[in-house]
Amino acid sequence: MIDSHCHLDGPAFDGDRAAALARARQAGVVGVLVPATRPRSWAATLAMRGPGVAIALGVHPQCVPDLDAAELAQTTPDALCAAAAGAVAIGECGLDGATADLALQERIFRDQIRAARALGLPLVVHVLRAHDRAPQILREERAHEVGGVLHSYSGGAALVPVYRDLGLAFSFAGPITFANARRPVEAARLVPDELLLAETDAPDQAPTEHRGGRNEPAFLPAIIAGLARARTSTPAAIAAVTTANARRLFRAASWEPAA
Repeated sequence: MIDSHCHLDGPAFDGDRAAALARARQAGVVGVLVPATRPRSWAATLAMRGPGVAIALGVHPQCVPDLDAAELAQTTPDALCAAAAGAVAIGECGLDGATADLALQERIFRDQIRAARALGLPLVVHVLRAHDRAPQILREERAHEVGGVLHSYSGGAALVPVYRDLGLAFSFAGPITFANARRPVEAARLVPDELLLAETDAPDQAPTEHRGGRNEPAFLPAIIAGLARARTSTPAAIAAVTTANARRLFRAASWEPAA
């Protein structure tokens, strides 16, 4: 299994980062993708690269209002391209409708898509309460040329064909396991096999059995099981499909060889 989105670089793991990775491996997780969130953390996140750990480099839309002048200078396409050596994707990038400075969010999102196209790297996209605007930006900036993934997909079933035609895959996190889950389940049923990914989004969005506590990559099997229930499949089949898709999408990553 591959955890396609995990903030293992964050302070929630400062006390047991190596142990969390060991637990993940014991649970059958052979790779994790760690997306950076803002320029001042890029160096530390990139330093985590290693066997089974790949990095995406970008600016999270929720961080945009807090960026200082030095960080803003790093959000241009040229600066992103220069900083992204060793990254396998650009992101976490996107739009967050609950966060301020939407105009600046949009400018930085566009610049990250342009950097991804320049580098030939896929995108790791965050869209929350902004599905009215994000598809237009992705289309205008020709995101389909590099593709990518909508992490923790929140757009519902109706938008699956829209994002599919924009060249994006769909990743699902802890909410797919919730007893009252409706939107993610309906959406997951419509995603083509070749566009399905799984993630923990740790330390957030823990699956049902750990809800309210810290999430971690070792809990990915619960997400896989939730997807299997939603799609009337088996955990083994979902694990195989999502792992193969992650290997193909993040082709520059040094995951462990397939068994």
